[in-house]
Amino acid sequence: MVLTGQVNKEVVGYLNQHGGRAVGLSGKDGTLLLSKKLLQEVRGEDGTLDMVDIGYVGDVVRVNTDLITALEQGRYIPVIAPVGVGPEGESYNINADLVAGRVAAALNAEKLILLTDIDGVKDTSGTLLESLSVAELHRLIESEAITGGMIPKVVCCADALKDGVKKAHIIDGRVPHAVLLEIFTDVGIGTEITT
Repeated sequence: MVLTGQVNKEVVGYLNQHGGRAVGLSGKDGTLLLSKKLLQEVRGEDGTLDMVDIGYVGDVVRVNTDLITALEQGRYIPVIAPVGVGPEGESYNINADLVAGRVAAALNAEKLILLTDIDGVKDTSGTLLESLSVAELHRLIESEAITGGMIPKVVCCADALKDGVKKAHIIDGRVPHAVLLEIFTDVGIGTEITT
């Protein structure tokens, strides 16, 4: 209810106040995000791996792009809350970065831009990495230079690129005009990820 009824509607309201034509959706609308339960891999005390049910957390099985395409043709901006629908109509909370990547891939998007509250991907010394390949991302994860909440962001970017998105960007959305600075300047302000 918070994601769909409160946060989503606040974002829609802000976009509309600034001249946009936004429409709020969840993945349940028009079965936009067909989902399945996500089980968490947990290592037991004896070293064995178990799959644990962590509740109503899901993964995207398929993105139904028909609704997005219809809104786009009407020049509306779809604002999608990361709540998917399971085969029995159950609701699943899904990582928003994962949803963004899957939607971008399903739409054959040219770019995926993740707005966050940090500059972008950094190395172990804290230096912003302006451009990375997917192979470099995997090496940074293995060396534990990328940790915590940045892992799902870079993994979703890598998956989107594998599925046909041309470029992905992780940028600080708190910077005024962040998207324009990233796209229309030679250096950008965040991290660009390519195949």
